[in-house]
Amino acid sequence: MAAENEPVYAPDQLKPGNRKGAQRGAIGAAAVLLLYLWGNHEGNTENIWIIGTAVGLIAIVVIDIVLRRNGLRPNDQ
Repeated sequence: MAAENEPVYAPDQLKPGNRKGAQRGAIGAAAVLLLYLWGNHEGNTENIWIIGTAVGLIAIVVIDIVLRRNGLRPNDQ
């Protein structure tokens, strides 16, 4: 592969993100979503989507923690 085909990265693109902050943000977002269950809506369609999205966020955090603990995902990202 020639050098002109290689992608160019800025140094800040290679820095790892704040993993703990992202996990706390996802848990906080799930908690806020669950607070929407006490609203002025009718029917259960909204409730199903709210609960499903909150469970999905929590599942992503738990899977990430398990993969990192088992060494299947690098800790630097």
